[in-house]
Order: sequence, then C-alpha cells, then structure tokens
Amino acid sequence: MSGPLFLRKATGGKRISAGVRTAVRESASMTIVTDPRCTEYHRSGHPEKPFRVARTTELLKSQKSLPLRWAEPGSASNDQILRAHSAAFLVRLAMTQDFDGDTPYHPGIVDHARRGAGGALQALELARSGENAFSLLRPPGHHATREHAMGFCYLGSLAIAAHEARATGVERIALFDFDVHHGNGTEDCVAGVSGITFASVHQHPCYPGTGSTDVGGNCFNHPVAPGTPRTDWRQALERALERAVAGRPQVLGVSAGFDAYAQDPLANGTLVQEDFHWMGQKLRALGIPTFSILEGGYSLDLPDLVMCYLNGLEGK
Repeated sequence: MSGPLFLRKATGGKRISAGVRTAVRESASMTIVTDPRCTEYHRSGHPEKPFRVARTTELLKSQKSLPLRWAEPGSASNDQILRAHSAAFLVRLAMTQDFDGDTPYHPGIVDHARRGAGGALQALELARSGENAFSLLRPPGHHATREHAMGFCYLGSLAIAAHEARATGVERIALFDFDVHHGNGTEDCVAGVSGITFASVHQHPCYPGTGSTDVGGNCFNHPVAPGTPRTDWRQALERALERAVAGRPQVLGVSAGFDAYAQDPLANGTLVQEDFHWMGQKLRALGIPTFSILEGGYSLDLPDLVMCYLNGLEGK
C-alpha cells in the first residue's frame, strides 16, 4: 500500500522499578504511567497529536470518581528491546530520517519510544504486583515490527513487555489488542514464541492489510468488516479474548486502541463510549493481573473513551 496511513486508514508480584517516582491517592488500585515529555513532538497535519496524552491526562487528573496513582516510566534498555527487535533495527532507529510517510523522524524520537516501551515495562511490573496499570504515553507501538518502524510506531512496546515477562519468570502471558488496526508489529515480534499468546480484533480490510488469518500457532486474528454493527463487534471481541486467555495466562497485556469508536476519523468502527466501559468490565471479570497501554484513538473524545475504559477496569 502507498500513501500516508492517516489517509489509508479511513478507507479501508514484582517490585516497582528503582528510580520511578510515584504520587499516590488514598485507596487507589489503578496506576497511570505517563510523562509530559511525550507531548513535545509533532508534525503538522499528522493525526497522532500531543493532545491525545495531554488532554487525557488533564481529564484524569481533574476527575474525582476514580482514585489514581501516577508514575513516570523508565527507559527500555537495549537488552530489553533486542528480545523483540533486531540489532539492525536499533541502528536504523537512530538515523535522522523519516521511516515512511506515516512515521516521521522527530528530534528525540528514540528517547520518546524508549520511554513508551519503558511505560509498558513499568505497567507490567505493577500488574505483577497486583495493581491495574495503564501506560498513557506516545508514540504507540503495535505496528512496529521486528525490523521496521511503521504506522506511527517506533518500538513494539507490548511485545517488549511480553518478552521481558518471559525472561523474568512469567511462564504464560497473553496479549490482547482491540485497536481498530491489526497489531501486525506485535504479532511479528511474538509469533511462534513459547509462552506468549496474542489475539487481535481489527477492521479488515484496513491498514496495514494484515491479520486475515491466524499466524505462528499462537497469534489469533479476528477481522471484522468496516461498519460491522457494534453488537457483532462485541461478539468478535469476546471470542478473541476467550482465545487469548484459554491457556490460563499469569498476566494479560492489552493494546488499548480507541479508534474503533464510531466517530474516529481514521477507520470505520462502530463502537460507542459504553462499549469501552464494557471492554474494561470484561477484562476485570477475568481476574487476571492486567496492564494496558495506549495505542490508537484519534477523535477529540479520546479522553472520555479512556475514562470509560478505566472505570470498567476498576468496576465503577
């Protein structure tokens, strides 16, 4: 496929890592991992905008109904990254040139991406210690393959966290992706890896054109057609989630993309705010230690969608 993604999409128990500062509200069981530095880059006309994190953070800090903890991410190390990506990819990532029409070079983008992956790693640690955690950072990660940055994504944050979990004592981890676009990068980084299960629900046909069939014996894809009624979309989400957790994982990592929302400008989803609350409730009901990371979601309603999801996760 050619042309910019933001045109194409529309058509088609561990301790907290040292050095992380955490602010606590009483009785909070949800931690938001974020860093204001992730709002410092942008290219004019590109839909992956700083407001996605800035306005969502503003809403979460101003609301009173959901007690929250706040934490800052560390930075993913080379060793952690190289479990999911190749050494050649790391060399390319440091070059000061655009990766493709959707994924431009920005000054400092490697540091932003490392902190994005660090947020996923921090959220994983929090989940293993018994807390819900949501990494509210940019750039997103689920399109970054083992060898290529693409689709607004520079490092495969969820895949990096999954490999870290396996390397540090987790025998079984499940990954669930409800972004409207197929998590091809996560899939590429974990396909065939023992102890990791990945399930994705996504619009098809749509960017990146993958995800029509299962891959590697551990990656399960549930494509839905553009404009699929939301009740049918929910059924696909339930089926995919059942497959993700069928192996009784010890931890569940979620690529939380909010672009299947009916008013999102980059795809043809049909979900409404209530559906993201329902999604959080479904994940909570599993009783599995769970962490989530922000992927897509480009409508002005993103802060409200995230709030609905977090309320569902917290049983509100």
